[in-house]
Amino acid sequence: MADDDKDAIYADFTDAVNMTPAELEKWLKTEESRESGTGVGHDMGEHIVAIRHKKKADLTDEDYAQMKKVTGYVHRHLKQGGPEEDKEHSPWRYSLMNWGHDPLK
Repeated sequence: MADDDKDAIYADFTDAVNMTPAELEKWLKTEESRESGTGVGHDMGEHIVAIRHKKKADLTDEDYAQMKKVTGYVHRHLKQGGPEEDKEHSPWRYSLMNWGHDPLK
């Protein structure tokens, strides 16, 4: 993977993931997180925390592949716009939060 590609993926990922590692770790321990959708998002949240704890120089190609997947997921779900009412407690928001993005931030 070219360094330019990695820089673009990294920038997109850091824009898409607006929760800190500590916020995401705390969220992943909640019942709402575990009950939101499938375990895929919850598992990805754990990968995101691990990626966010690494230095950029230590990221692997697999990390970049995961980062690209996260960015795509967040962008697709944000386009859905979520529910008109009670976005705060919606499955839409909870799913995004499992992927490191809180749409209410």
